[in-house]
Amino acid sequence: MNIVLINLLPHREARRKKRRDAFYIGAAVTLVLGGLLLVLGDGVLGAMIDSQQSRNAFLQSQIAILDHQIRDIATLRQQIESLRAREKAVEDLQSARNLPVYLFEDLTRKTPSGVQLGGVNQQGLTVLIQGTALSQQRVADFLRNLSDGHGWLQQPQLIEIHSVRGPGGQPESAFQLRATLRLPGAPVAQKKPPAH
Repeated sequence: MNIVLINLLPHREARRKKRRDAFYIGAAVTLVLGGLLLVLGDGVLGAMIDSQQSRNAFLQSQIAILDHQIRDIATLRQQIESLRAREKAVEDLQSARNLPVYLFEDLTRKTPSGVQLGGVNQQGLTVLIQGTALSQQRVADFLRNLSDGHGWLQQPQLIEIHSVRGPGGQPESAFQLRATLRLPGAPVAQKKPPAH
């Protein structure tokens, strides 16, 4: 005897229900996993942002410290330059302190006989000399002596020379010349060769 079994249960409906339940479970698991990944990603990104912000804050504080140090260095440089300028001024005063003595000693040695100095005026490094001589030749000798390059006066230039009557009525040459005072330690000016 053959028995034929007929399934009267709605098997297709049960299979659809199983698939639908599996889909909903898969969707729910996917949503839960996606949510967890989002929360985890947000936490990781938040930690990275916090770490970067703390590094930025540290860098900003270090930059502020360096800016302060740079301002201090600039102030120190200005103070150093000011001290150097003062030191140079003191050295210049020290070296220029004896210049009048050197000038008069030089004039005494280089003034030939027959030349009488009437006035010596110094303005900065320029010295203006006025005087009289028995002849123009003696004025030329005086200029030559001043331009020998061995003294404190250099580059003498004759400004004016003219004839006058001396105390005894004899003719004399009144002259005025300009020279440059050489500072101690400064190089001696070289004489220019005559132009041909």
